[in-house]
Formats: sequence, structure tokens, C-alpha cells
Amino acid sequence: MTDPIADFLTRLRNAIMANHRVVEIPASNVKKEMTKILKDKGYILNYKFEDDGLQGKIKIALKYHPESKIPAIKDLKRVSKPGLRKYCGATELPRVLNGLGIAILSTSQGVMTDKEARQKHVGGEVLCFVY
Repeated sequence: MTDPIADFLTRLRNAIMANHRVVEIPASNVKKEMTKILKDKGYILNYKFEDDGLQGKIKIALKYHPESKIPAIKDLKRVSKPGLRKYCGATELPRVLNGLGIAILSTSQGVMTDKEARQKHVGGEVLCFVY
């Protein structure tokens, strides 16, 4: 697999479009951190890390509106790709939908949102946009 983060986002996107409740994704440290951020920001209901002796799996419970069944995640966009990496300094961090969405960054201090990176005054690689 060339781009595991794009695979992570695509599996989430496909599960949401198919109205699935749970999606299973192969685990990695970056994906685990991204999942924690999605949970903290309220985009997913819950998650569970399963260790199967090999790579492990992440089970993610997706979040929908109780009556209208509209998903909490409207869109997931991969920004930095293996063929073209996108980096931002601390002063030029992107805003997603004027602050309504989040950008997930990989910085020297770990994986964090654009808002946390602004507070810590660090830049890094922009992994994806979520709104």
C-alpha cells in the first residue's frame, strides 16, 4: 500500500456513504492518533484498538444524527500525498471552512489539529481536512 492515510480516509468515507455503523481499519501509530483526534472533536462515536498479534486493527463506531441519519463527517480530504507533500509553517496554518472544520497535521510534537498547532506555534505536514 502506497498511502495508508489515504486508505484510512477512503475506508471511513465509504463506510459513511454506505451508512455503516462500524468500520474496521488496519492500525498504525499515525492512524491511531488521527482516530483519537476524530473522537475528541466529536466526528466519531467511539473507537477500539484490537491487537491481533500482527499489525492490529482499529474499530471505529461512526456517528450519525439520531433522527435524520445524517453523518457527523461531511467530507474527508487528503491534502499531503506521497507524490506531493504539503507543509505549513506556524504562521500559515490552514483554516477549514473558517474554523468549522479541522485540519490534522503531523508535527515534530506529534499529530494534532490546526488549532492546537497554532497554540503551540508549530508547523508541519498537513495530512487531511475534516468537516
